[in-house]
Amino acid sequence: MTTRSGPPVDQLVTAVPERRAAILDVIRRAGSRITLSLFRCNDQAIFRELSAATARGVAVDVLVTSRVKGGQKKIEKLWRALEETGATLRAYTDPVVKYHAKYLVADEGPAIVATLNFTKKCFKKTCDALVVTHDPQVVSGLRALWTADCSCAPLPADLPERLIVGPERARRQLTALIEQARHSIRLLDAKLSDPDLVSLLNTRRAAGIDVEVFSGKRAGALKSHGKILLIDDCTVVVGSLALAAISLDFRREVAIVVTEAAAVAAAIDLFNVVRDAASESTRLSQRAGDEAQC
Repeated sequence: MTTRSGPPVDQLVTAVPERRAAILDVIRRAGSRITLSLFRCNDQAIFRELSAATARGVAVDVLVTSRVKGGQKKIEKLWRALEETGATLRAYTDPVVKYHAKYLVADEGPAIVATLNFTKKCFKKTCDALVVTHDPQVVSGLRALWTADCSCAPLPADLPERLIVGPERARRQLTALIEQARHSIRLLDAKLSDPDLVSLLNTRRAAGIDVEVFSGKRAGALKSHGKILLIDDCTVVVGSLALAAISLDFRREVAIVVTEAAAVAAAIDLFNVVRDAASESTRLSQRAGDEAQC
């Protein structure tokens, strides 16, 4: 597990009350430029903070999807709300690849890579996470990716390996991480369905690796939405990528690999909470079944 002196480069935020606050804080502290990648956003606090940023002279540039469940009306509503903040908008127009990346870069850092949409639902009712990072290579890499995606240019060749980017290299990167596991694999992913990666997880389990998968629709009282992978309790992957073929092969997705000790500890805590919630749910279901048979 990586240890460093001084403040952490990466912070993992999982607590429901802290996720919106972390994003608002990064926007609020921006002095000159915000680069934002969005799939969905309907949270008024986010719009207000973006408006405040443009009012103090910050250039806010937003790249948004051009396809979303619910159709053109939802996209037009998002565009209007963003335009009212004073942001400059661009649409991702690749005819095949759907845009699903969720990240933000302020000035020369920090950057945020998230599993969640910037929506009221994700801020209150889902099991999700985000990483706040001050890594300059990640900051510059996300900016380069954003710039390329604005014109549907090829993936920049010099992106840091810490950034897992689909569809071009996500399958290779995630496969390598799972294959490298020595002791344990923990996965939170309600969309898990890719045949090759499911088979790989089963193979690793058969080889003696402790593989723990949480693929249910609920994580305790919360809807399971975030995609989080924890390898050997020392490496965590957080982002929009699901281990599903459509996510790996046909969507622009972004996740980040984190080894910061405190961030990994937060991921371990999250999996402990999810495990306890799953165990309690199973216990209650069994009890209800026993009572029904009486």
